Order: sequence, then C-alpha cells, then structure tokens
Amino acid sequence: MLGACLKTAFRHPKPSLQSLWNYAQLGLLVFPLTPFFGAVGIVLASLGTWIAQYRTIIRRPLNWGFGLLSVLLIITAGFAYDKTAAFLGLFNFLPYFIVFAGFSALIQTPAQLRQMSWILVFSSLPVVIFGFGQLFLDWSFKIRILWFVVEWDIEPGGQPLGRMASIFMYANILAGYLMIVFILGLGLWVENYRRIREMREIRGITSSSSSSAHLTLLFLSVAVIANFVALILTDSRNAWAIAMFACLAYALYEGWRILVAGVAGITTSVLLAAFAPLPVAELFRKVVPAFFWARLNDQMYPDRPVALLRKTQWQFALSLAGQRPWTGWGLRNFTLLYQAKMDVWLGHPHNLFLMVFAETGFPTALLFCALLVWIFIAGVQVLRKSQHIENEDKLIFFSYLLVFVCWVLFNTADVSLFDFRLNTLSWLLFSAISGVAYRYKQYERLQVR
Repeated sequence: MLGACLKTAFRHPKPSLQSLWNYAQLGLLVFPLTPFFGAVGIVLASLGTWIAQYRTIIRRPLNWGFGLLSVLLIITAGFAYDKTAAFLGLFNFLPYFIVFAGFSALIQTPAQLRQMSWILVFSSLPVVIFGFGQLFLDWSFKIRILWFVVEWDIEPGGQPLGRMASIFMYANILAGYLMIVFILGLGLWVENYRRIREMREIRGITSSSSSSAHLTLLFLSVAVIANFVALILTDSRNAWAIAMFACLAYALYEGWRILVAGVAGITTSVLLAAFAPLPVAELFRKVVPAFFWARLNDQMYPDRPVALLRKTQWQFALSLAGQRPWTGWGLRNFTLLYQAKMDVWLGHPHNLFLMVFAETGFPTALLFCALLVWIFIAGVQVLRKSQHIENEDKLIFFSYLLVFVCWVLFNTADVSLFDFRLNTLSWLLFSAISGVAYRYKQYERLQVR
C-alpha cells in the first residue's frame, strides 16, 4: 500500500493528459523546498492543460466568473490611490486564476486528490525537520542560488524569535502551510485507519498486506504528529484554533463521540484558562500550560502597540471600505495608507476579506467571495448528493472541503495571499475541488440522459 502511494504518478483518466499530470506531481513535490523548480512543473502542467483542454476550460461558467473578476481588478487598479502598487498587486491574483482554470481541468478524480495529499505530506517532512533544527539546535544558514532558483534563509531561534518559521519568511506563513498539510495528512490517516479496521473484519487478508497497511499508518502517524507539533511551535493562535477545529470535524464526520468529547474538553479548558474570571481561570491554569493561555489572551505580549492590534487594523480597513465603496483604494494600498495614518509599516490588515473590500471596493470584493462560495457549494453538493463516489473517496474529498473552510478561517485573522508558496498551494487545492466536482456533475448529467 505504501509502495503504491510512493509511485510518481497515478494514471490520469485521460491518457493524453498523463504527462501533464506527471509534471504537476513533480512540481508539487519540490515546490515547498524549491518554489522555482516547483513552479516550472506546475506552470507547464497548467499551460499544457490550457492548450489540450481549451474548449472545456472556456465553457465553464466559473472560469468566466474569474475572467470578469480579472477585468474588475484591473479597472479598480486604474482608480487606485497609488496606481503602481495596485497594478503590481494584480500579480497576487491574475496568474493564479489562470493556474486555477488549467488545474481544474487537469484534476478530475479522487485518486488524484489522494495523490496530491500524499505528495504534500512527504514534502512537508524536510520543512518540519528544518524547523525543529532552527528552534532546538540553533540551525542557521543561508543558501541562495541565482537569488530565486533556491533560497533558504533559516534564522536561529525562529522568525520572530521563539516561533518556528523553518524555510518560510515568517512563523504565521509556516503555520498556514502546516495547517493545510496537517488536515490532508489527517485525512489520509483516518482513511488508512478505516482500511485496517476493515481488514480485521475480513478473513483471507495476507500478512504482507496487513504489514503494509500498518507501516503506512505508522508513517502517517509520525508525519501528522510532527506537523501538529510544528504547528504548535509556530505560536500562531489562529492556526491552533483551526487545528482543533479540524480534529473536531473529522471526529464528527467519523462519529467518534469519545474523541469529540476529548477535543471539546481540551478546547474548553484552554479557553477558560485564558478568558474566564480569575478564580476560575486559575484552576484551569494549573493544568493548561501558560504557553497556550497567555498567548491567547495576549498576556505573553502585554505591551503590544495599539497599531499592531488586529482590532485597530480591522477598524481602519472598514473605514477605508466605507470611504471608497465602489472602487476601493487599490491593491497593496492598505500598507501605504496605514503607515501614513499610524506611522507604522504593516504589510496587511490580518484579514483577507476586509483587505479586499478596502482595496477593490464592494462589487469586486463581493464577486471574489461569491466565486469562492461557488467552489465550496459545488463540492458540498457532490459530496452529499452524488451516488457515484465510494465512501473512501468521499473522505478524501471531505478533507479538501475541510481545508477550504480552514483556509477561510485562517484568512479572517491573517492573509495568505502574499506568500508565493502558500498562495499557489491554496489555488491548486481550490482547483482540485472544482475539477472533481465538475467531473462528477458531468457524469451524473450523462447518466440522466
């Protein structure tokens, strides 16, 4: 079983797209460590699919929606406070829409989703190892080959100090990446745990098959635990909450009541230790480490400037949206305006959706949100209504929908848009959901006929 998962490629349902699917997998495998080489494979796969499936791609209404969004973004850039920054900001959106359209035609089956999950889990292990070395062994090195081909910059003790960042620029960016990998890895773990339970109920299973299944589960256990510990060490409150939410979601999906109660109990204990009245909080602080509750209620950093608080940033973004509701102030203009007002440089307002409303105006922002909702609803409809998906395939599809939900939650308290790796992975996962959902809907229409 593990050997099957280690293969470089699953067969693509369309043989003509097999080579492009191979490029995509290779690109995805090396992408976290070497974004340049990874992007080469990903771009080749996407553009190749555009050439091979052009008619299919341009017929999909969702892609027309992203085309309209692209036009609106360009128009709003023309009305920007700083037009140069706004037009540069288009590169955080428009190329990814092209990749999305290509990959949604390339990714068509749950088997491909499963393969993508395995690839992301494998490629996360070096990232986590670098992170542990950074925090506990004071690893420090800078590797740059032609500036953009390979660029590893590991600061001893983390970035910021005490928070794991590994080869990423900042701890919160690593947290966003680990959030995705942790959820997909946990989905694979649950799937393989199910398979072992089924084997125990079926006679005639060979010892080699049983051993392979247990080795697979052992590997996934190590990988999931390593990613979870690394996620904790990023010291990201947002990622902590999302990880607990993801565990709870899987437990509810599988009907594991004891685990649901356990996750709910742990979460409640941490929240009470952080926010309950002092007499109650002190009781829970005897068992909950200060690393968690002091980080949640900001007692770990009590002297933080008002301008760095998320509440201040969100209020400013809302005020900007109210001042220019139709065209916004232009992409990448929040930073300039916030610095002029607060005399503090800040890359973003720690909320993607408020940022888009402030920078592009309500019509463009609503269309952006509507297209994301369209992708999610299409996936949910397939998961609930399709009679042609096997149970284990439903689980892997559920894991991708869960990543989507958690991505939305993550971006309500942070912005994943400005990191090339994190933004690319996000759009690849969206395209995977859209591609599989579209294929199943097409199949059901043919069955009706």
